[in-house]
Amino acid sequence: MIDDEALTSMQVTVETTEGLGRRMRVQVPEERISSEVTQRLGSLAKEKIRIPGFRPGKVPAKVMARHFGGRIRNEVIGDLMRESFLTALEQENLRPAAAPQIEPENVASPGLDYVATFEVLPEIRLAPFESLRIARPVASVEEANVDRVIENMRKQRLVWKEVQRPATENDRVTVDSRGYFEGEEIEGIKAEGSVIELQARETVPELKESLIGACAGDEKSFEMVYPAPEPAHLTGKTVRIDLKVHRVEESELPAIDEEFAKSFGVAEGGMDVLRADVRRDMERELESAIASSMKRRVVDALLDANDIELPQSMVREEVERGMARRRGYLERAGIPENRMAAILPDPDTLIPEARRRLAIGLIFAEIARENRIEADGSKVRDRVETIASTYQDPQAIINWYYSEDERLAEIENEVLEQQIVDWIVERADIDEEELSFDRIMNPEPEPNPPEEGERDSKATGDLEPA
Repeated sequence: MIDDEALTSMQVTVETTEGLGRRMRVQVPEERISSEVTQRLGSLAKEKIRIPGFRPGKVPAKVMARHFGGRIRNEVIGDLMRESFLTALEQENLRPAAAPQIEPENVASPGLDYVATFEVLPEIRLAPFESLRIARPVASVEEANVDRVIENMRKQRLVWKEVQRPATENDRVTVDSRGYFEGEEIEGIKAEGSVIELQARETVPELKESLIGACAGDEKSFEMVYPAPEPAHLTGKTVRIDLKVHRVEESELPAIDEEFAKSFGVAEGGMDVLRADVRRDMERELESAIASSMKRRVVDALLDANDIELPQSMVREEVERGMARRRGYLERAGIPENRMAAILPDPDTLIPEARRRLAIGLIFAEIARENRIEADGSKVRDRVETIASTYQDPQAIINWYYSEDERLAEIENEVLEQQIVDWIVERADIDEEELSFDRIMNPEPEPNPPEEGERDSKATGDLEPA
């Protein structure tokens, strides 16, 4: 720890370079450095350092300086640079947006003299919340909405029966398959009794085209570019697939009756209970969708009303984090390194979303600071329990969140953001906008949608520098 006198004697000058850029020069006189070195050497001597020819604890100062002076001075310079920088920031009321670039000045001269170059967080003057006009979406679950969900549930319980005719695109076909490359059979592709739903999204187009019109007993063959990453020597190569058709089946929708309800876990009450369960789930989903829509509208209103100058260093870091997240997704999906470049976006395309996330994060942080809004512990607990309720062992998930501060901080930030949104809604000019269930549940896509798992802003608490 550096003596306070050494820090109070330093000289600090600050220049504005461009926008939020700052160039801060810090100078500490040599006598303060020498004094700190002498003090530390004295403390070290009392630790009974062993030097040949001297009794422990009785080593003269000059001898201590000769043996340890260089190392101690370097330690003092390092400590002094860190602590003087933090003291200078506090003295000049500066909040850096990112780590500074530090360059020594006048290295040959005595004393400590360096220049720190960095960007600062912008000064935010928030527009009056009463001036924000926000439309609150209002919707309800209609019987027609429930009917449509029930119809989709029928499609999940299709009844299949064999037919003696050529396959159509709504059928499913049972086949044996073998794969060949340059005349040699490919190990791992051979399969027997595979059931192919021709209309399924995952069905390869070439396979679907080959099987439409096929009858039981037919043999088919088609070529395709091998899509899987393994084995690597086949990726991107043209392979031949031979098929033997065993069965063609068509589907029928099941009747809407008590048996249908039982297939979805309704033991008693039949369709009345199933419809009530479906409606309850839809109303819960609608409530969540309305809350998400309202949050987006609050965010949009705040961004429109508050023009925030953003540090370029923060924008760059946010783009880098976005690229790292996307790369992580691809790695977990098993995409090989040599294919990532073709899939990953140009970093410049992430800039608009990065700027949006940073701007709203700074605005949220300022609102929380000015109005002393903190994450409510009971709401954090409720949120954790809600998430945990979707798992087989809820208590294990609760313990998992509360066992690590960083993990729990994600939930605290999520809760804090919602508290800030609620606080704004209480003060803003709110109108109601009646919308249909479908409009709420299927909003128009955003130009630059956030990644899966991301919220509208960077974690609010992370925006203040340490």
